[in-house]
This record gives sequence, C-alpha cells and structure tokens, in this order.
Amino acid sequence: MSIVLLAVLLCSPLLFIYNGVAALSATAPAYGQLSVSGTKLMGNNKQVALHGNSLFWSQWYPQFWNTTTLKALKCTWNANVVRAPMGVDQGGYLSDPNGQYKLVTTVIEAAINLGLYVIVDWHVSATYTDQAVAFFTKISKAYGSYPHIIYETYNEPLGVSWTGELVPYHKKVIAAIRANDKTNVIILGTPSWSQEVDTAAANPITGYSNLMYTFHFYAGTHTVSGLGAKVTAALNKNLPIFVTEYGACEASGDGTIATSSMNAWWTFLDWEQNFLPLITSAGAANVASSSYWTTSGKLIQAFYKQQSNGVSCSG
Repeated sequence: MSIVLLAVLLCSPLLFIYNGVAALSATAPAYGQLSVSGTKLMGNNKQVALHGNSLFWSQWYPQFWNTTTLKALKCTWNANVVRAPMGVDQGGYLSDPNGQYKLVTTVIEAAINLGLYVIVDWHVSATYTDQAVAFFTKISKAYGSYPHIIYETYNEPLGVSWTGELVPYHKKVIAAIRANDKTNVIILGTPSWSQEVDTAAANPITGYSNLMYTFHFYAGTHTVSGLGAKVTAALNKNLPIFVTEYGACEASGDGTIATSSMNAWWTFLDWEQNFLPLITSAGAANVASSSYWTTSGKLIQAFYKQQSNGVSCSG
C-alpha cells in the first residue's frame, strides 16, 4: 500500500535562487524534487514517505507561524514537512489578504531556509474559485521554482459534488499553478471533509502530472474498519493519496486519545503526516518542550522520532 502523509526536507547544501521575491538562502529538501508515479510519491528516484505537522488556522493561531516553530518541528519532532493552512473565510484571507499572505510567506521562506517541504493549504470548506486562482497564481509565481513547495488547493470541501463542482474548480486552480510551476506536487481536496477519495478515483482529473488527492481522518471518530475501504478502493484504481490532516483525537479536537485506533491507522497507511497537537496556550518557543505537549502530541511525536525522515539539525 502506498500513501503519503506529509513531507519534509533534508539539511543539504545551500541554494540561492531568485524568482520574483528577494533571493532566499535555501537548504535542499530531504528528497529533492518530488513527483508522482502511479500511487507513489517519489523523490531522488525512489518512493518516499513524508511525516510532519500542520499548523492551525492562520487567523486564530498566528503565534505559531514563524521560524521558531518550524525549527522545533524539524529538530524535536523529526518532521520533514510542515503544512501552512491559511484560513480563507471566518476572518481569514478574504478579510485580511495582506496580513494572511504575509503569514504564509513567512512560513514558506522559513521552510525553504530550513530544508522542509511546505504544504500551502487553501484552508476552507466553501468554494471561492476566483480568489483561489488569484492566490495560487501569486504563490506559484513567487515560490514555484523551489522544490520545497506543495500546493493543497481545497482543504475540506463540503456540500459539493466531485464531478459537477470540484473537478471544474480544481482544473482552474491547477491551470493557474501550472502556468508558473510545471513540476511541484498539487494535492486536491475530495468531497465530504476530504474523505471520499473513492469518489474522486471514479473520475480523476487528467491532463496534468504530479497530482495527488486528499484524505483526512481523526482516529477518535474514524476507524480503519469504517473508512479504510474508501482508501483501498481509491488505491485499487491507481489514485495517489496524500493524508494532509489527521489526529489521534476526535474530529472535534476533543475527547479521549484513541491510541489503538491511531496505531491501526498507522499500520494501515504504513506512514503518516501532520497535525500540531500542542496545548493551545503554548507559544512558538514551547513547541520543542514536552511539558507543553498533549497526550496526543506525545503519541505522535514518539511515532515521528522513530521514522527515517532525512532530517538533520547539525547545521
């Protein structure tokens, strides 16, 4: 079984690239330029697994959107990827485009400097096609030349059909990205909280390379016996899946920590990916301190530390 769960980069030689923004000091990511072959995420001519953390909505927890957080995730959590979920509505990008864009670019540039892959996530559950096209055009033009960049075009679509609404939406956003960035991986949100990967597999988007499809779960609410069949069905149709969000708790963010269910998911998926499970009062400087980690955080951090993620903090 081949499923991707989040990505990161290796501290390698420094690169200096100019692409419309100030030249950045870039550390090459762990697996170099990523690509998709069948259901597999590839890097350095081999299948790779990505493990990392998602920040929380940009408009609600901006204190984590900085270099301090990313360095702690890399060095203490052994993450090789970070997800930047930019809130769109509910006081996010639509209300404060300049402020939210600045938060995203701060994380992008920190990730490039640290050698982490960064998932730029349009974090919304409603469709804002024109705004998404404009946003991803701007991001891809500024940062598309860096192999660190991964695009996530729609976090968790709700109340929309795959064929009638999501496919046309994704095609417009993909075209906008590919006008500037021909190579980096694009992850496409799937219906109903990004869980109906089997629906997407019945009518995948064609004509573009390096596309993957989103799957989300929370082990306290969703079980392998309940949702695993959707994943298996999609993989059997050769649909590449990327788990860009999961947690050991319930989907609400509360409830008991479902250790057994979480372990079952890890076994089923073979490797995992994100979610930043910290006590909400923790500041960026505390991401590396286990005294601020929740039970879920300790469980996931221990799992990540066991993985060979190509990450080094010697530099």
